[in-house]
This record gives sequence, structure tokens and C-alpha cells, in this order.
Amino acid sequence: MIVDCHVNIFERDQFTPPAVDLTGTARPGGVPMLADADTIYEALQGVDKAILFSPRYKDSVGIDGNDEVTAAAVAKYPDKFVGFACVDPRRPDYMELLEHAVGTLKLQGVKFGPIYNGVSLDDPRMDPVYAYCQKNDLPLTMHMGTTFARDTPLDAGRPIHVDAVAQRYPDLKMIMAHMGHPWIDECIVVARKRPNVYAEVSAICYRPWQFYQAMISAQEYLIADRNKIFWGTDFPFAQVDESLADLRNINRFVEGTPLPKVSNETIEGIIHSNPFDHWWHTPPRL
Repeated sequence: MIVDCHVNIFERDQFTPPAVDLTGTARPGGVPMLADADTIYEALQGVDKAILFSPRYKDSVGIDGNDEVTAAAVAKYPDKFVGFACVDPRRPDYMELLEHAVGTLKLQGVKFGPIYNGVSLDDPRMDPVYAYCQKNDLPLTMHMGTTFARDTPLDAGRPIHVDAVAQRYPDLKMIMAHMGHPWIDECIVVARKRPNVYAEVSAICYRPWQFYQAMISAQEYLIADRNKIFWGTDFPFAQVDESLADLRNINRFVEGTPLPKVSNETIEGIIHSNPFDHWWHTPPRL
């Protein structure tokens, strides 16, 4: 089984480019911001399951997400999609929206972008989210790492801040997206330290040297083969084929050198990692 654990979904009218469109700095050539349910379904033919969420990042990157869009996509393609809610703790109704997303829309996890919403992980507004997720066995995927958006606090994206939250909520499954780039070693040591914390590799395949170093660090810290690192694309920022190919060919730059190699066990273990076996205390009914 191949599971894409990180897919963004939004309708055409939910994306409004900011006054200065910076998606071209996300990766060379820019990003086609097209991610409706049908587009995603066609683009993800190469995976068995995909975890979707609709980010509420209107002021930072122009994506005005909606959990209803996620739920509608799951209803349309139930054999393919699993939906997570998105939370913006700046909204006065953020907990009502979360409870609706889980209780009524039946979404099975939560996505939060501290750097995009400008709300740090230790902000008191996050405690009700953590408590609700822990009580209801909902994994929390967090955008950890930098971003191309300008009006965002970089420190909010550092993986080191996950450590204290994971200690306070030991039964909350927390997933650090994007290996926390460029603070990759912070991400790795936190995942190694905390049994309830995981990482995933979405959207770092197109930075090949950084990607290679991340996988070598994961091996050296002995977490690469412990069901701690999961595979994803961050569609539409990366595609399925390139994300798989770049991981399987990650050693191409070091062939014929004395530099260490990423093992095939690490590569295939990440590609075939299964969040549904690890991110919930009781696996969800799919």
C-alpha cells in the first residue's frame, strides 16, 4: 500500500493569490494552484489512499479553505480519500468548527499551520485543540518548517517547539510535516525522543541535497526503520511520480563517492509506510 499523507484541497474560488504572488519561490517554475477533488483524484492514481485537508491560510497565502470541501471530496471518492479538519485558532468559532468537522462531517484528524496562522504551538488557544484531539483519538498534522509567505513568523515553524507539547499531551499523536525543513535535525531528534511524534517527507523531494541529508540523518539517529517517517507529496506543490522517483533515486548524487548511502530498506519503508497503522490508537474504519 502507498498512502499520500499530505494533500491540500481547495476549489478554484477558494484561492486568491496575494498581492505579491510568491508561489514561484516555493519551488523552481512555480506551482499550479489547482487542487479540487477531481484534479486530485486524477493526479493521485499512483497511490492507494490519500489524506486531504483544506488549509485556512487566506491572509498568508490566499487559500481560504473549508472542511465542507474536504468532506465532499471524501464522500465522492470514499475508497481513495480520508479527510482531516483544518483549524485556525484566531477564529472565535474555531472549536465549534472543529467539533462540527469531526462530529458531523466525520473527518478523522486535524491539520494546523502555526507559521501560516501566526499562532505558535505554545499559544494558549491551542490547548483546547490538543485536548480535543487527544480525547477523540485524532492525529494532528502540523506544518513544520519554513514557508514562501512573507507575513509569517519563522520561529513558529520550528520543530523544536513540538517537544514540549508532546510531553504535556503524551497520548496525542503529532506529525511534523515536511521534515521541518530547514530544521530537519530538530525534527528528527524530537521524533526520536517522543513516542507520540512522527515526521513525513512531503514537499522536500525537489530539494535533492536537503532530502538526501535528511534521510542520512534519520538513519544515523536510528529512526528511519522505526515507523517514524511517512511518505506524502504536499500536492499540488509536488506530484506523486516525482516524489516517488526522487526518493528511489536519492543516492544518484553520491554514487561513486565515499558518502553514505540511503538504504533501500529506508527508501521502501518510507514509501510503504502506513499512517493508519500508527497515527491512531484505534485504527480508523476506512
